[in-house]
Amino acid sequence: MAVAAAQGKLLAVIGDEDTCVGFLLGGIGEYNKKRDPNFLVVDKNTSIQEIEDTFKKFVKREDIDIILINQNIAEQIRHLIDSDNDNALPAVLEIPSKDHPYDASKDSILRRAKGLYTAEDMR
Repeated sequence: MAVAAAQGKLLAVIGDEDTCVGFLLGGIGEYNKKRDPNFLVVDKNTSIQEIEDTFKKFVKREDIDIILINQNIAEQIRHLIDSDNDNALPAVLEIPSKDHPYDASKDSILRRAKGLYTAEDMR
């Protein structure tokens, strides 16, 4: 049963403090058996290498189906996000942050979707 197989899957968040706190207050915070969290709070002291390593871990984890990432942070690891387009799961969704509004032209999923449809399809 597809519903039973989907139970227990997690959302992961890579974002600024406000974004992560908001989602954690919403109840998404979890630790796996290895005590690895499903979130990373990125601040000015977080290295790009740490962001990349966390993203790679989230992609490999079987218990994560969706990765939410602030778009301004996604820009820092765009090469990783774009190289992971062969896999449908986990889905990587770019979201705005308080200080950085959403820019649809930078969203890798929307760029891929535009290539799938033509103006004729929308009629």
